[in-house]
Amino acid sequence: MTPPPDGALTWRELWADAAALLDGADGIGDALREARWICEDASGESGAAFDAILGEWVAQRPGLAVRDALVRRLEGEPLQYVLGRWAFRRLDVLVDRRVLIPRPETELLVEAVLDRVARRAAPIRIADLGTGSGVIGLSLAAELPRGAAELWLTDASSGALEVARANLAGIGLAGADVRIVQGDWWAALPATLRGTLDAVVSNPPYVALGDPALAASVRDWEPHGALYAGADGLDAVREIAAEAAAWLAPGGLLALEIGATQADAVRAILAAAGLVEVEVRPDLAGHPRIALATRPG
Repeated sequence: MTPPPDGALTWRELWADAAALLDGADGIGDALREARWICEDASGESGAAFDAILGEWVAQRPGLAVRDALVRRLEGEPLQYVLGRWAFRRLDVLVDRRVLIPRPETELLVEAVLDRVARRAAPIRIADLGTGSGVIGLSLAAELPRGAAELWLTDASSGALEVARANLAGIGLAGADVRIVQGDWWAALPATLRGTLDAVVSNPPYVALGDPALAASVRDWEPHGALYAGADGLDAVREIAAEAAAWLAPGGLLALEIGATQADAVRAILAAAGLVEVEVRPDLAGHPRIALATRPG
């Protein structure tokens, strides 16, 4: 092996040192895994390719990148923001503090929509309201057959839409039928879509203002505009539900991610909006999480 530069470590040694620094820090459950992800990101290698370089010396630039990432992580910044990307279903997406961190619960929301729209004749029209990083709408675009769906992704935040557009570019030809528009909920969509949408999906803000149960890592780092929705956390759900029947095609689906304690209130909101076949499905932990309803017809 080539003699090391002064003070240099191998990737194996740097990984071990990083894990030791992270071990026991607040909010870090698996220090060894997080340290590996940070080292993989800095090295540009992952999986077996990273294993193959464990005995190699770490150059100055990737070593500094690991150090900076560890500092950010130890200050409490979520790992997803530190890395600047995260896996969601089949996608590897860009994320930063302008958007929510993609979570497994939202993957179930995509699954529910895919299950329901498969029953409708192509081509279909889908709107993802409050798209954030775009993971919901872009996953639908990537997983539905090419040319089967026209997708509209909306958000009121220009910063979020910059992230969504970057992620749209990342899915290549699968994004050919995706349109990204800025605006607040339904107001972002062209009026010609009224009454024609086969599915509308949203992970809206659903946290009540001042909710003490919200984790500090979420409260302190993720965008408040995508988290909070009034005194009971349901203001956005009410706004979306109020016009859903007017925008959906007959038999069209409304699918929402909701808070774990909101099932009964959301059922009532959706029924009062004239929607039928209302159901709430559980997430992986068994909490009520995915609300589904349809326009009569």
